[in-house]
Amino acid sequence: MTAMMNQSATTELKMAPRGGAFAGGLLAIDDLTGDQIREILTLAASVKTDGCVLGGAYAGALAGLSVTMLFEKPSLRTRMSFDIGLTKLGAHVVYLDHASARLGAREAVKDYAKNLERWTDAIVARVFKHAVLEELSAHAAIPVVNALSDLEHPCQTLADLQTLIERYGSLDGLKVAYVGDGNNVCHSLMLACAKLGVSFTAVTPKGFEPRFGVVKSATAAAHETGATITISRSIDDIKGHHAVYTDTWVSMGQEHQTGLRGGEFTHLQVDADIMAIASEGLEEPAAFMHCLPAHRGEEVTDDVIDSAQSLVYEQADNRMWAQNALMLKVFGKQ
Repeated sequence: MTAMMNQSATTELKMAPRGGAFAGGLLAIDDLTGDQIREILTLAASVKTDGCVLGGAYAGALAGLSVTMLFEKPSLRTRMSFDIGLTKLGAHVVYLDHASARLGAREAVKDYAKNLERWTDAIVARVFKHAVLEELSAHAAIPVVNALSDLEHPCQTLADLQTLIERYGSLDGLKVAYVGDGNNVCHSLMLACAKLGVSFTAVTPKGFEPRFGVVKSATAAAHETGATITISRSIDDIKGHHAVYTDTWVSMGQEHQTGLRGGEFTHLQVDADIMAIASEGLEEPAAFMHCLPAHRGEEVTDDVIDSAQSLVYEQADNRMWAQNALMLKVFGKQ
């Protein structure tokens, strides 16, 4: 994670207390160790169990702190889970909509960051380009949290892992398959699985594989934990995987590629047949996962996403609890 910038004594007096290794926020799963991921997941389970309601163990834990949410992309789950979740913890949230004017267009990102650090205690940013997050973090003397970029979606992955733990009791011995576009969601999930010893298989069309640098980093981590990382174009390689994860074939900002991508992905639509392949050799059917929004009838069929094996709404629920745990860590409250 990005180190805190040097700052004047005047500015430092305005800063909220920070929390150790999480002091700079979180830009990428690749910045965390396996132990740090486990810390967040353990706390997320506690936050969910004990609650943030009046009288709960974490109610008011972030009272007096303000968090700014900068969103270049629209959102349902990310906005609601951060806004309501932080409010449950007692923080004040300010939402800044940058859908029509991206960061850096009206004012330099550096100047934006240096202004925000005077008023707010952390920045949660949902952006098109990961470089914008890095620039914000480099110039703001407050934590910056990645709520989605083109490179990674770390908060989603934390919620996904929490959901898998709830389903299977632990992550030990699990295998996770990702089917579709090797995008930001694929990147974060693959890296986290590698760091936690969970074997991971990505099945993508040719030309839509996850980025080489991410695969290289995940493979190195997997070597240390005993996990395996497989990048494939054959759906048969997902046999015996406990979860099948997919995402939209065209991400926000790539709509101009819709016509080009459609035909490349149709054979990877997650239907009952693909779920049956994943379930081969397992004691119970494989779970289905999707970060949403889903394009029903495209990357997944209705009978799969609405099945008893589908975890999509549990994933959405856990966005709030995983993010609350992360923010408690960022502010040094746990």
